[in-house]
Amino acid sequence: MDDLNAWKTLAARHRGITLELAAFIADLRPADVPASTRQVLESAVIDTIGCGLYGLATPWGRIMRDYAHDRGGPAEAGLWGGQARVSVNHAVLAAGTAIHGFDFDDHSRAKIHPGAVVLPVVLALGEREGSSGATALAAMTAGYETMNRVSLGANPSRARMRGWHLTGTTGTLAAAAAASVMLGLDTETTASALGLAGTQSAGLWAFTADGGMSKRLHPGRSAEAGVAAALLAQRGFRGPHYILEAEDGGLLFGMSDDPRPDRVVAGLGEEWHTDATCFKPYACCGSNHACVDAALALKREHGVRGSDIARIVTGIPSVVRTQTGFNYKADSVLNAQMSLRYNVAVALVDGQAYLEQFTQERIVDPEVVDLAMRVDIEIDAEIDQAYPRVYGGKVTLILRDGRTLERRVDYSLGMPENPMPRADIIAKYRSLAHHAVGAEAGDGILLLAAGIFDAPTLAPLGAALAAAEVRDGVAVEEAM
Repeated sequence: MDDLNAWKTLAARHRGITLELAAFIADLRPADVPASTRQVLESAVIDTIGCGLYGLATPWGRIMRDYAHDRGGPAEAGLWGGQARVSVNHAVLAAGTAIHGFDFDDHSRAKIHPGAVVLPVVLALGEREGSSGATALAAMTAGYETMNRVSLGANPSRARMRGWHLTGTTGTLAAAAAASVMLGLDTETTASALGLAGTQSAGLWAFTADGGMSKRLHPGRSAEAGVAAALLAQRGFRGPHYILEAEDGGLLFGMSDDPRPDRVVAGLGEEWHTDATCFKPYACCGSNHACVDAALALKREHGVRGSDIARIVTGIPSVVRTQTGFNYKADSVLNAQMSLRYNVAVALVDGQAYLEQFTQERIVDPEVVDLAMRVDIEIDAEIDQAYPRVYGGKVTLILRDGRTLERRVDYSLGMPENPMPRADIIAKYRSLAHHAVGAEAGDGILLLAAGIFDAPTLAPLGAALAAAEVRDGVAVEEAM
């Protein structure tokens, strides 16, 4: 949006959306949350904690946990896997980093990972404030709704094309929203919290250039910033009440060249974007899951082996080509998780794209790397036009015997149109938690997590997460 007058007109037309969002957050009560939304969040709690427990075994999870432990602060909340209590700020930083530690956490069409930002805030402040599970339900809803709506307001595809990782940029406001509910802030104070959170927004996509750990940091840092914003606002530190829509320095205009401010408040309190949360069956970038599903279906139905394939053509949206279509370099687990070429190749060779497909040993396997080099990436006009309403992908296999096999997937497993059954989410949790902390600790935490919204207090869950210990010899390694 290069026309300054058009920019100012759009900003003026939507002046007040930050305050309207703040009023929704401040007024939200547990009884307002629809049953369908609660069901999604019940699954999100289980899925997110499982991802966090597994993330404790990653290098970045260990580094951040040790950092939080050493920094300490008042003993307000449990440090996941740290056998200690630390400040809320440090607790959420470490937990958010661990949850996003293997790119297996929930996401949405708004190109965000809400659970890694919101749940740590709810649990840590819940311990500090002595909050109930019902309050946690309202706070999680506020956080998920805020993160989805602000990301949609930025026009996520356009924001992504400017290099932003929206989990970092919009996550600060989601954390502030959840924290505001946990602290019982009124509308004006919540607006200040959103303003202070928005001015701390960050998160850049440069990590794919060299496999840096910064992507793992983004949700933890967002959670930390949002908590600080709400606690400062509670003390009377005033933030800008037009942080989203200010014509000079408004977040939406800074993030995107084509913002959609109306989407922040459209259907507020009636349309629940939380219901569109996606859960991952594969340990890789969610934008690649449609092609992974297509590749797995072709292998399952035709018994295709890597040696049978002369060439692979993927048809994807233009944004996804920018995001994950880079030439595969077997230099880090992160790049393997983001690479469409690797994701499709390993799915065709192994018939899966789970934890075992993203180890340092597997990502350099000659058979998989060779097949990844035979993947061509094209923009499919129809799929591109439908994105991000439809997260579609197409895989075409040109076989050495002359046959051509093709499969298109519009709604991959885990999308709301093709949901993962609760039993599968629990099975995923167990595979992650048992690997990291053992069956006894993992199942004990699961029992507490499954009943969180009916619990009189969040303290037992926080204590169990802090007491969990990564088993000896368990590690998820990374080559840099």
